[in-house]
Amino acid sequence: MSAPNKSYDPVEVEALKPEEIERLRDEALAAFAAAGDLDALQEAKVAHTGGTSPLALANREIGALPPHAKAAAGKLVGQARGAVNKALAGRQAELEAERDARVLVEEAVDVTLPYDLVPPGARHPLTTMMERVADVFVSMGYEIAEGPEVEAEWFNFDALNFTPDHPARQMQDTFFVQGPEGTTGDESGVVLRTHTSPVQARALLDREPPVYVVCPGRVYRTDELDATHTPVFHQIELLAVDEGLTMADLKGTLDHMVRSLFGADMKTRLRPNYFPFTEPSAEMDMLCYVCKGESVGNPDRPCRTCSSEGWIELGGCGMVNPRVLTACGVDPEKYSGFAFGFGIERMLMFRHNVEDMRDMVEGDVRFTRPFGMEI
Repeated sequence: MSAPNKSYDPVEVEALKPEEIERLRDEALAAFAAAGDLDALQEAKVAHTGGTSPLALANREIGALPPHAKAAAGKLVGQARGAVNKALAGRQAELEAERDARVLVEEAVDVTLPYDLVPPGARHPLTTMMERVADVFVSMGYEIAEGPEVEAEWFNFDALNFTPDHPARQMQDTFFVQGPEGTTGDESGVVLRTHTSPVQARALLDREPPVYVVCPGRVYRTDELDATHTPVFHQIELLAVDEGLTMADLKGTLDHMVRSLFGADMKTRLRPNYFPFTEPSAEMDMLCYVCKGESVGNPDRPCRTCSSEGWIELGGCGMVNPRVLTACGVDPEKYSGFAFGFGIERMLMFRHNVEDMRDMVEGDVRFTRPFGMEI
């Protein structure tokens, strides 16, 4: 077995030659000096002081040297790495000072400037939407009519041709406030109105035909609060009673409404349905305002808004039932009328792509503020 090579010269290792160590040190110093900001300095730091940097790799070569050669090589590499670390710290301090000075100038705040103590507010979009819809009909000559939210059961049901055994009169749909003897009950008495239709009955009793009224307001039903339902919501209903009114007048009024709210190219359609207070009755659909019906039968262009059906259900409508006219003192042989109604929350969801109805009632200003102060 041969003896160790005690004459081994560290300069024979390329990475440990003095001139190579000096070159690596100078490259690092030049890179730090050239760094114009802290991000560039960080990149230079990784390149010249990291675990895979040239000086770090040279330091690893020292372990392969014989004992008598390690001291000189270690001193040479150590001095170079010390100079590099010192230059890095100095340059970092300079760049941090420059950054702090720049921030003080760029982000300076003049505390002597006047300021607004009251933050900008916003009207609730439900209020704005309800008034916007009402304005459409006011411009056509209709009158705004209002009524109490705590309503007599006769106005809410009997006058509107709801029979005593109608399901809507039961506790699962209606909030009953007072029974017939002044006690809480579910037979008759006083209720929180379930629709704004009782305002129409009051309008017929208070006015002589012709009657053209639009009835916006808050209504109540025993629904659970979720993304698409709420126990307290808003409706707007319309009633027109005059001589010679027909379904054609109803259809034209509906078309004018959706065109005013959603665009001149919108239109409506009517589907047969049943409501106690209208005969004939229909469901009103509006052309999908997103796909305009082009998604129907077109798998390449699906529409989430209308589920590729091309139409969106908006509300109920029809000709006023003669029994309602009679109950309100109007001669059905002389006068006819039409009515329709829909939910404001549903209209707001369509018009502004609101996904969760709970956002409308939780009172978070972050929901209302984007709608602004439109009057």
